[in-house]
Amino acid sequence: MLLKYCGNKSYDDVKVTASSEANHLGFIFANSKREVQVSDVAKWLSEVNFTSKKIVAVFVNASLDRIKEVITSLPIDIIQLHGNESVYDIELLKNEINQPIWKVIHHQQGAWDKMTDYKNVVDGFVIDSKVGSQWGGSGFPFEWKSIPFYVRESHKFNKPCYIAGGVTPENIEVLLSYSIDGIDISSGIEERFKKDEDRIKQIEEKVFKYERAK
Repeated sequence: MLLKYCGNKSYDDVKVTASSEANHLGFIFANSKREVQVSDVAKWLSEVNFTSKKIVAVFVNASLDRIKEVITSLPIDIIQLHGNESVYDIELLKNEINQPIWKVIHHQQGAWDKMTDYKNVVDGFVIDSKVGSQWGGSGFPFEWKSIPFYVRESHKFNKPCYIAGGVTPENIEVLLSYSIDGIDISSGIEERFKKDEDRIKQIEEKVFKYERAK
């Protein structure tokens, strides 16, 4: 089970998540309450040991120039596209960069059918809820009973399937029962809008317990 702790927005956040058992640390380069600046992220990463983590840059309908600016300035391992990016947009991006790309699919009935369109241009899928005008980070889960449809499609194309949106220590055990590949968490590991060691510990204890029982 792969863990991505996203929405790191301060040195303290990065210090906490870098010392966790997460596989990925995410930073949001888009209009959001968790938006960060390149110069800040560069400074934070220079002050922590993150060598065992992969760094994910999250964009929402960003220009090609903006994405290239970020990935040439920071040690980015994965690009996560969280907006309405088309297959054509991603093809243009792939011609310019050499990093894996994850595409977010916002849940609605039948949204798993969209995954076929992206099967040849992305390296993984993240399934998230969309609340109002927010592209993510709402803290609300989608209808998890639909997860098997997304997992089936993702695995049909040999792509990993991550689940995001409203995942917390209180509900993660339910989510783990769906045989997903990874979990993308932001607000669920926060207390008073800061990444929280205790909530992270609770998440990881339940994930490791699930892994041992498999």
